[in-house]
Amino acid sequence: MKIVVAMDSLKGSLSSLEAGNAVRTGLLRAIPDAEVIVRPAADGGEGTVDALVDALGGERIALEVMGPYGEPVRAEYGFLPEQGMAVMEMASAAGITLSERREPLEATTYGVGQMIRDAVGRGCRSFLIGIGGSATNDGGLGMLSALGFRFTDADGGRCGITAGALSELAAADCSQALTELSECRFRIACDVTNPLCGENGCTRIFGPQKGVTEEQMEQMDTALSRFADAATAALGTDFRNLPGAGAAGGLGFAFVSYLRGELKPGIELVMDALKLEDCVRNADFVVTGEGCLDGQTAFGKTPAGVAAAAKRYGVPVIALAGGIAPGAEACRGRGIDAYFSILTRVMPLEEAMERETARANMEDTAEQVFRLIAAAQAAKK
Repeated sequence: MKIVVAMDSLKGSLSSLEAGNAVRTGLLRAIPDAEVIVRPAADGGEGTVDALVDALGGERIALEVMGPYGEPVRAEYGFLPEQGMAVMEMASAAGITLSERREPLEATTYGVGQMIRDAVGRGCRSFLIGIGGSATNDGGLGMLSALGFRFTDADGGRCGITAGALSELAAADCSQALTELSECRFRIACDVTNPLCGENGCTRIFGPQKGVTEEQMEQMDTALSRFADAATAALGTDFRNLPGAGAAGGLGFAFVSYLRGELKPGIELVMDALKLEDCVRNADFVVTGEGCLDGQTAFGKTPAGVAAAAKRYGVPVIALAGGIAPGAEACRGRGIDAYFSILTRVMPLEEAMERETARANMEDTAEQVFRLIAAAQAAKK
């Protein structure tokens, strides 16, 4: 029997690889001669770097970059030298959890550009970047500035690098951008479809959680429109209405416009990088899961993406999760045939999330599920 295990991380408890290995341990107790393939998985958000580095044998690069409010922060990204590839989460440099401040006009993505520049210097020409969880609404101005793009005001003076500087911006100059960027491919994990500007744009939809006030809304939205106008004048393109352009405060727009990036659902990019579909095509079962299975799981999260790949080959899918929340039944319509909570008894959340407790619970639940499967198959013989 061949079983592929592709778990997302259980945030605060187990990494995706740890969760997958726990499933493997329990499964082999039930079916000792099973062929079990463990593949870490993620959906482009938190945990993506760990999943790909663990699966593809890369290393983690740590460096000091400018944080969202100009402060130094320690960022990390995955470096896969054999593939010439870097795996990044923009939140490592410009994430909303890096600071308690919520001053959107002062926030910048400059540190994201510093990470990219560092990776280019190491020989990376392929990038997979998750852009969820940003603190910023600068349209990618900061990131592009760090990469050598020059933005000027009406008098020809250089603009700043924060969202507040967008109101002064009149022109974009690409002539001094890092030359190696023309050799680079950027694949961007983007799971929102909002345009850059307007009623459904990044400022009005995501701005409030970053501190944008009602009084600032119009000013910041208009400034992003000016930024898009400058891009059109410099590049001859206009991606402001592209679904996903508004991701991460307009960072999606910057990647597509200036770096020829591709915006795709995160789980698709990760599964492609891991070649997960090649693993599941002749499997007997696929096991996936995450910390909490709920209604949102069915829409683009890791278990749903893994299940979709398995269903293309008619493979049954089992999901194991720390908890099962209302709405989880929607997962059955997305390819998950059955799901189980790994809790073996009633316990406080803090205890359930302890690493050793979560690992033991995952092992025990996987063992019991596959003991039932083994018994059912034996009964057919």
